[in-house]
Amino acid sequence: MAATTLIQAVHLSRSFGRARAVDDVSLRVDAGEIYGLVGPDGAGKTTFMRLLCNAIRADAGEALIAGVNAARQPEQARGQIGYLSQRFSLYQELTVLENIRFFAEVRGIPAREWKPRCHAILQFVGLDEFGARRAGQLSGGMRQKLGLAAALVHRPRILLLDEPTTGVDPLTRQDFWQLIIRLVGDAERGVAVLVSTPYMDEATRCGRVGFLHHGRLLTEGKPAELRARLQGRVLELAGQPLRQLRRIAQTDPGVENVQMFGDRLHLRVAAGQADNVMARLANAPRDAGCTITRLREAPAQLEDVFIALSEDVPTASQAQAAEAPQA
Repeated sequence: MAATTLIQAVHLSRSFGRARAVDDVSLRVDAGEIYGLVGPDGAGKTTFMRLLCNAIRADAGEALIAGVNAARQPEQARGQIGYLSQRFSLYQELTVLENIRFFAEVRGIPAREWKPRCHAILQFVGLDEFGARRAGQLSGGMRQKLGLAAALVHRPRILLLDEPTTGVDPLTRQDFWQLIIRLVGDAERGVAVLVSTPYMDEATRCGRVGFLHHGRLLTEGKPAELRARLQGRVLELAGQPLRQLRRIAQTDPGVENVQMFGDRLHLRVAAGQADNVMARLANAPRDAGCTITRLREAPAQLEDVFIALSEDVPTASQAQAAEAPQA
């Protein structure tokens, strides 16, 4: 059975002055799918989310929400969307239940429906015991769960989650992702989720991932497919002192990039050069007073793939210089 596409961006672009926040981005998300939009701060993730829900107008292209053009039929499109922004605006003096009630009534849901629905949603997100607590007294993680509950109150088919776990503790991040996975796994709901995140470990939980950089979608695909692009080209190096080992690795002609990964280094090497690089590095550090405790081929991480892709993209200033008329 063919998948139902619920989110479709078609050549979306948006500029602010000379800065291109979103640059000709096309993607789709089907029902029952979690799509991760990955990129650093300033990549254009929030602007892209706002274009999808027609909070801002596109300069070019279109956004289709469950088949509805978001710009031409904004109210119909928004009725399909549950949106959780980076900084969810709670009413601090209202209780958890009163906040949910408010968002339900804003959506036009009658009392006979929102009363049982609010309790069910709070139970789903794990806040049913805190219905009488004021929102201003909630922890950061609980506020994000309340934000998710508010986004779900009208039973949307589409969830747009803009960096929903930024600033919360690891355990809350885990809990939040379990909620998202449960939502998508409910076949009756048929929900499509587009989630933006700067965290690569979260991206691996998604069915597909798109790398956004300087407003451009560099590539997209399943996490395993993306990592396979660097198969045989990533080495893991550990030892002491690590900074000196990094400098030595950076001078090797077969090494394209060196990144710190906690207490070790990830080296991206040129295709077919892994064995040669390992042979050279096995001997070079001794003369510099360094000790290698581990040097081996390692599976590529999404961070490795993103760094490799972003190195080929000109910065905004370089792009503007290239487009400027020559004197």
